[in-house]
Amino acid sequence: MTHFIQTLISGLSLGSIYALIALGYTMVYGIAKMLNFAHGDVIMIGAYTGIIAVLTAGMPPVAAVFLCVAVCTLLGVLIERFAYKPLRKASPLSVLITAIGVSYLLQNVALIAFGSQQKAFPSLITLPAVTVGGISIDGITILTLAVTAVIMIALTLFINKTKLGKAMRAVSEDKGAAELMGISVDRTITMTFAIGSALAAFASIFYGMTYVYIKPTTGAMPGIKAFTAAVFGGIGSVPGAMLGGIMLGLIEQFSKTYISTLWADAIVFSVLVLVLIVKPSGLLGKTVREKV
Repeated sequence: MTHFIQTLISGLSLGSIYALIALGYTMVYGIAKMLNFAHGDVIMIGAYTGIIAVLTAGMPPVAAVFLCVAVCTLLGVLIERFAYKPLRKASPLSVLITAIGVSYLLQNVALIAFGSQQKAFPSLITLPAVTVGGISIDGITILTLAVTAVIMIALTLFINKTKLGKAMRAVSEDKGAAELMGISVDRTITMTFAIGSALAAFASIFYGMTYVYIKPTTGAMPGIKAFTAAVFGGIGSVPGAMLGGIMLGLIEQFSKTYISTLWADAIVFSVLVLVLIVKPSGLLGKTVREKV
């Protein structure tokens, strides 16, 4: 029983990381209808920023967190401005290919700048483990779950209650109609990328503190799995991203523990396929009917 609960906790820890990354994915797709496959690499850049800020520049942890958020936000805005904005009226395939190109560009820039060797992420926060009934829960795991839940709630309130959030929802529904109502579509999409990239900064910090070692391809697989989590939960749905991330982490961890580490990824993606066959819009996604 203890082994089962420990695996459950490990799955929640992994799932909270996926959920945090998936929130950024679903934010951009839900508003701009773009699959930003460079999101995982923005996380990698954020992690390297944290390493440089603390280990090279000697910045205190709080200042390093603010710097990570600033760098990731700026990077997201620049990517949107120079890579995606010129393709605003292009086909979805063109945007997808561009996103993959931006991803490889960031990976190779990081490879040139930092080399191929792994670098250790500094421990920005030291929290004691909590022991409940003989089960030890790492403090970072609890903090990651708490921060992810708070961000999900804050995003939901922001989108539903604020003026900018309502503008984002309008752009998501119909860009042309939103523009006729006086909403700046370009500015709204830029703000969406800025918020999504700021979320990537938080994901980079918690990923770095949990898994420690960072390399230029660090963001690739977590990015793909977080995208899978967003689709699993219903891409475009903020609560869906949270639910999908947690469930994906649990499925992966239980597969590694009770079946095989070699089969874990195959099982994760197989479950995704089964869910999409039964419910194509994802667990919390809504089926949208298009009028033609």
